[in-house]
Amino acid sequence: MLRLLIPAAILLSSVLSHAGGEFRHVVMFKFKDSATPEQVAAVEKAFAELPAKIDEIVDFEWGTSASADGRDNGFTHCVFMTFKDKSDLETYLPHPAHVAFKQASLPVIEKLMVLDYIAKD
Repeated sequence: MLRLLIPAAILLSSVLSHAGGEFRHVVMFKFKDSATPEQVAAVEKAFAELPAKIDEIVDFEWGTSASADGRDNGFTHCVFMTFKDKSDLETYLPHPAHVAFKQASLPVIEKLMVLDYIAKD
């Protein structure tokens, strides 16, 4: 009987650990045509500095479009962030460092798209 309970406990533990799943926050930017390379670089730098300022960010990466088929619809930058759960994202959104980043960067951004999801295996 014990031999059956141990695998069941391991399976249940695995299911429970993924039930809430890590929370992903994906942001894509399309900069205004008037944005200078220096302004774009400043936005890149400011976004990359957020993980050092906001403990809830578990993982962070970003890059620029390398779309081979040209279907990026003008979006040039993508930021991919991971949070432990949705409540950590909800802490991040009004965080003073995030608010300051938005206020500084939005004047040079024409359009942005945000997608949040719970990671699944």
